[in-house]
Amino acid sequence: MDREDDLDVLRAAAAMALDYAATVDSRPVAPTPEAVAGLAAFDEALPEAGTSAHATLRLLHDAGGPATMASAGARYFGFVIGGTLPAALGAAWLTDAWDQNAALPAMSPVAAKLHDVTRRWLVDLLGLPADCAVTYVTGATMANAACLAAARDELLARLGWDAQADGLFGAPAFDVVIGEGAHATLRKSLGLVGLGRSRVHVVPADDQGRMRADALPGDLTGPVLVCAQAGEVNTGAFDPFDEIADWLARRPGPAPGWLHVDGAFGLWALADPTRRDRLAAGLTRADSWATDGHKWLNVTYDCGLAFVRDAAPLRRTFTAAAGYTPAGDTFDAMHHTPQSSQRARQIEVWAALRTLGRDGVADLVTRACDAAAEIARRLDEGGLTVLNDVVLNQVLIRLDHLDPEPGTEAPGAAEAAPEAAGEALTRALIAEIQEDGRVWCGPTLWHGRTAMRLSVSSWKTDPDDAAFAADVILTCATRVRARLAAR
Repeated sequence: MDREDDLDVLRAAAAMALDYAATVDSRPVAPTPEAVAGLAAFDEALPEAGTSAHATLRLLHDAGGPATMASAGARYFGFVIGGTLPAALGAAWLTDAWDQNAALPAMSPVAAKLHDVTRRWLVDLLGLPADCAVTYVTGATMANAACLAAARDELLARLGWDAQADGLFGAPAFDVVIGEGAHATLRKSLGLVGLGRSRVHVVPADDQGRMRADALPGDLTGPVLVCAQAGEVNTGAFDPFDEIADWLARRPGPAPGWLHVDGAFGLWALADPTRRDRLAAGLTRADSWATDGHKWLNVTYDCGLAFVRDAAPLRRTFTAAAGYTPAGDTFDAMHHTPQSSQRARQIEVWAALRTLGRDGVADLVTRACDAAAEIARRLDEGGLTVLNDVVLNQVLIRLDHLDPEPGTEAPGAAEAAPEAAGEALTRALIAEIQEDGRVWCGPTLWHGRTAMRLSVSSWKTDPDDAAFAADVILTCATRVRARLAAR
């Protein structure tokens, strides 16, 4: 293979990336069938002699780029996926060029320094305890798992059991309490750390998915780990943290307790003082918190953050000292996280926080929440059913009627029972929106029935995008109603 100029290869890659970034907002949000079919270009045998880097990158750009979801744009509302701030994307490019391993300060002094800086900034921004430890992992699932593993070992240590030395076989039992609306990845994390997905006490939820504090179990006298939630994935609702913390505090006996909060996206609401006071009372009384940077902070994948009130439990659980990787007096990332080698995720977080500032992060949250509320208002006025109290950036929608004004359908327009008709209409609406391609929303199940979930998470989404999204959804609803009413 002929020698290529390294810098020419990188310049070509940068030019292709800039081309994509410049055009993402004008692309269909979902790739066209033709673009997906074009992925067949990758179906080739492994080359014997290799090809040029330029040709490889050109194939990736030409065949891969058109088949991406435009989740980096302003009108992607499926899942809780943010875009990428320019400062974060630029920092990611620099970080990849630097090729830093953030495991130890000796491996990357800049990563160690920016870990310390972002730890201080984050706990200040979110109003968490000043000495809180912060670690970077791959996402909220691993952030939950890291926090829960530390909680597990701490609770057992208080009972005289060393889980890291002796494992879990024969360990003292303790109870785990979760809400009915807990996210599936929270259960996954419980399974990963050996506490079991189903061996839990499930507390009923209210109509918004919040844990009902009045239904917390009254017969638990031993150690207990409570997993609460900041931002129910469908409604954005917050659990009543003060009441849960009070319940933990007043349980009889000296049994240890730990309160963990899964705040994959909702934890960022703490950056907005108005929502912090209204939604999150008592949230900072927890012992650990998990969130993502690649959701609402709009940095690149992957970036999860685990916050623990005291660093000692993390260090107990994750220390992996060897002769060449001794545990020192400074913060060593590999001794506080499940992984050893790791990306320097803190560099992007630093770039995003420094560029936005405190006011900018608050504005990021406020604008997304305002856009969600405006979309919900428009859809409600257009005859769609908004199922949740829109307190954050999530809107839960159902199309229940053939006519925009319920009760005015022509006789025989819907032969099925109202619930079945609403199920069919909602599924048809989701399919129509996804086929239309100008915005993208996805399905969910809410109280056993299909609904459409709309999540505003991108820094790009502005009031015009919110109005555009509402118009597209209402236009699609009109088409669905007309088509089904004609049958």
